Amino acid sequence: MAVEKKQFPQVPIDKVRNFGIIAHIDAGKTTVSERVLFYTGLTHKIGEVHEGAAVMDWMDQERERGITITSAATTAFWKGYRLNLIDTPGHVDFTIEVERSLRVLDGAVVVFDGVAGVEPQSETVWRQADKYKVPRMCFINKLDRTGADFWKAVDSIHERLTKNTVVMTLPIGAEEKFDGLVDLITEKAWYFMGERGETIETREVPEEMKEEVKTRRAELVETVAGLDDVLSEKFLNDESISVDKLNKALRRAVIANEIVPVFCGSALKNKGVQRVLDAIIEFLPSPGELPPVEGTLPYDEETKVERKLIDSEPFTALAFKVATDPFVGQITFFRVYAGKLKSGSYVLNASNGKKERISRILRMHANDREEVEEITAGGIGALVGLKYTTTGDTLCDPDEPIVLERIVGAEPVISIAVEPKTKADQEKMGMALKSLQDEDPTFRVKTDPETLQTIMQGMGELHLEVLTERMKREFGVEVNVGRPQVAYKETIRKTVETEGRYIKQSGGRGQYGHVWLRLEPLERGAGIEFEDEVKGGVIPREYVPAIKKGVEEMVLNGVLAGYPVVDVRAVAYDGSYHDVDSSEIAFKIASAMAFREGFKKADPVLLEPIMKVEVTTPESYMGDVVGDMNARRGQVDGIENRGTTKIIDAKVPLADMFGYATSLRSMTQGRAAYVMEFNHYEEVPRNLQNEIVGTALEGKGSVKKVAD
Repeated sequence: MAVEKKQFPQVPIDKVRNFGIIAHIDAGKTTVSERVLFYTGLTHKIGEVHEGAAVMDWMDQERERGITITSAATTAFWKGYRLNLIDTPGHVDFTIEVERSLRVLDGAVVVFDGVAGVEPQSETVWRQADKYKVPRMCFINKLDRTGADFWKAVDSIHERLTKNTVVMTLPIGAEEKFDGLVDLITEKAWYFMGERGETIETREVPEEMKEEVKTRRAELVETVAGLDDVLSEKFLNDESISVDKLNKALRRAVIANEIVPVFCGSALKNKGVQRVLDAIIEFLPSPGELPPVEGTLPYDEETKVERKLIDSEPFTALAFKVATDPFVGQITFFRVYAGKLKSGSYVLNASNGKKERISRILRMHANDREEVEEITAGGIGALVGLKYTTTGDTLCDPDEPIVLERIVGAEPVISIAVEPKTKADQEKMGMALKSLQDEDPTFRVKTDPETLQTIMQGMGELHLEVLTERMKREFGVEVNVGRPQVAYKETIRKTVETEGRYIKQSGGRGQYGHVWLRLEPLERGAGIEFEDEVKGGVIPREYVPAIKKGVEEMVLNGVLAGYPVVDVRAVAYDGSYHDVDSSEIAFKIASAMAFREGFKKADPVLLEPIMKVEVTTPESYMGDVVGDMNARRGQVDGIENRGTTKIIDAKVPLADMFGYATSLRSMTQGRAAYVMEFNHYEEVPRNLQNEIVGTALEGKGSVKKVAD
């Protein structure tokens, strides 16, 4: 794809909006994005997801599956404002794409299905937005669908996400009679005319809605006035509040995360998207309205450094995504937090200390791109040809180094073994896996030490399926894939004291290492801790790092069945040494021996990932679905009615969920659907633990307990 040399119109920083569109899968997020591109003039034809023609879903697999896999960045203009938009996936397997997008955005539009309301992944993305304190607004979409209910969707937001909402628009009509919307701020009805809703007609509010509009507007004014002292006084004195003052107070409240405006429409039927575009400009913050970004010095993590979001500050940016492009090679997406970046300059990667030359700066439009000479504070762009930069790295002025907080991916919960089909594939597979790892922090690759198989680890079956398909399509690598395997963990239940003694005499200088460890269980999720309580010089200080290394190696490779150890504190508290024969290697081996023996005595257990599963099924199949869930060791937490369908919430071990999509389809004649996300780790029942450990000890290393 050719890269145009094109200079975008320059706009002041207060006319820039960096925002993302986030939602549960199938809420209509990409359809909203396509309308944004059309109405802002970036495309002349609307691409539809169901026709496999969405511009923002540019990857072949995205078009085939009708889902978004990678977040796509684009720059558009609306009423003189620059909008940097990132469209993100809704599927839980690609949650890192949402995480890293929210890390660099200033605001978000959360899209909800007007029939389903808040769904499981809606809650996940909402929590991610809370984590990064991202101001947001809601768009209740698909109000043209049968069963759509605007107020029910608003209630579900109140119940499951936040009560701090304010309704900004009301739908005129419902389902197939959904005609337009009423803007409560201006008290005008909006009708979207023309083939694609591009012509907006404002009329008087329909007679039958006037009373409701009056009531709802009073509620809006009361809510907003309650967050602003000046307006509060006016409201209490029954003085009228101008539209301008109302908008300004609302903007302050949204930016402070005190309130969430709610809009409505149907992106597919081209109704309501322009009102959302106006609201992005009116209520979401410009980069300059946010507090300065904070980081640390590369050589001193205790010293905090601030950068203001202005062009005159030293250049500071975060690389939030790495992608491989078939035309220009590796592309690094970045967000500028301070200063400006010019092509031809050098920057420091403060995360690893390497210098990078900036050869080309691009502004992205899905998979089209324009080359620009510079990018300034608050901008989002992409760089071509960086050699040492991966997701989460900080790029900065070499003379003014700073390290920003990294983007940390979740731990993978599922793995598969892959092997190349031919010798030629073997050579290409390593390069393909490295490229995919650079792009995706939730994707890990390791070699099983016993079988020497290559193990791919990820967030779910779909995640790994997409990655193996990408290896074939983008890198030309054909692989054989093993059955999915669960990422079990090992831990202990009780405290033990354990001794490791390594003594070896071999004619010349011998080896002597002797250490006592205390192993203690920690609460779930605490990780691994190592403490040094050696007193009185019984072990010289220089050998303590070797003792720690011995523990770390055992933690990595496990004791019971070769799975990583978690939630254990290892305390070195005693031992002895030999003036001549002691060495670091001897203490490392002694430490590993002590850990292994102690672990076996400390009531060891396996932990398995438990998934949160939500099944949507017609009522007639509910008994079968619940029965099958129980057979999979699932625990049903609740059943909710939604019209004629039932929503079943359950917690189920991942090991028993493989192949669930097929079995659910056959059980319900294809009428049920489910979503699943990781919830927590829990102890495996003893009878199953023995089976898993037995399988692992048969010399098959990575062949672990899997379900059909």
